[in-house]
Amino acid sequence: MKKIILIPTYNEKENISLIVHAVLGLAAEYHILIIDDNSPDGTAEIVKVLQAKFINRLFIESRAGKLGLGTAYIHGFKWALANHYDYIFEMDADFSHNPTDLDRLLAACENGADVAIGSRYVKGGETENWPWDRKLYSWGGSFYTRLITCMPIKDPTAGFVCYKSKVIRDINLDTIKFIGYAFQIEMKFAAWKLGFKIKEVPITFIDRKIGVSKMSKGIIKEAMLGVLNMQWQSATGRFVKTIKRIRVNF
Repeated sequence: MKKIILIPTYNEKENISLIVHAVLGLAAEYHILIIDDNSPDGTAEIVKVLQAKFINRLFIESRAGKLGLGTAYIHGFKWALANHYDYIFEMDADFSHNPTDLDRLLAACENGADVAIGSRYVKGGETENWPWDRKLYSWGGSFYTRLITCMPIKDPTAGFVCYKSKVIRDINLDTIKFIGYAFQIEMKFAAWKLGFKIKEVPITFIDRKIGVSKMSKGIIKEAMLGVLNMQWQSATGRFVKTIKRIRVNF
């Protein structure tokens, strides 16, 4: 079974070599696709040098500019489907997600789940090195999302996820609207509404030690308004009709 880790990057030169070595050093034979948004710090150039060491396991797609997290992942999903991967992961470049937890997400999908989420808010999950305001925003955002949507997921904003390829095939990616962290909510909402089995796996999320967070007030606003719009679309029956893809063979 082919496994690909999608890692969007923008100015991650301090982390990129370390995360590539950590992931590709695991026994499970993962592959990595870096989706780089024309990082001015030279992130893409570092990846291209590393490709000589990790032939046929490390790939890069370079985009014209900073186009948003959601569009980066959608680009990566389409690439992964076109290249016939069976398991497709989302992961940050900054070690907020422990590479060794990839095996636990994979195991959850191999044992029945269609979507496995690295969760901070199920029993055994936690955050580390977070300031109080970041904890408040994150927990509050998760509570708000669950309250509005009734989605049975404790950590709907999580960005550490394993999807079976059939989930991505069944979602019409061209209808995904959000480009910030609301993208994570929308993808999980779509998978849930389409009836896929979702399992949360407890992880410890560690705040980045190197580089700059991409969080902003605009991203938070998009998430708050986006959740309301998703639930309205769902209540009127439009969401599933829009989100479900007519099957395409890749």
